[in-house]
Amino acid sequence: MVEAEKIIIRPVISEKSYAQIDHNRYTFEVHPDAHKTMIAQAVAQLFDVTVVNVATSHVPSKPKRRGWSRGRTPGWKKAVVQLREGDKIEFFEGR
Repeated sequence: MVEAEKIIIRPVISEKSYAQIDHNRYTFEVHPDAHKTMIAQAVAQLFDVTVVNVATSHVPSKPKRRGWSRGRTPGWKKAVVQLREGDKIEFFEGR
């Protein structure tokens, strides 16, 4: 099994992700090759919670410009993890 720290890259901090915390859903950027079972095990191991559901999606890269320079942001993989009722991740609670 791959280390949990390498699967979960960072939490996604946005208005939408904070709105989902009330429904026990937490959003993370995850390793592009990680599948749902690996993500669920990593979250359970890192935060000592019970994972009920995992939804994943790929966030595509976007074109960006700064003056004459053109480029693209990197694409990444997002996972929305739903926890058992009563479980919560304290990292997100410091709003």
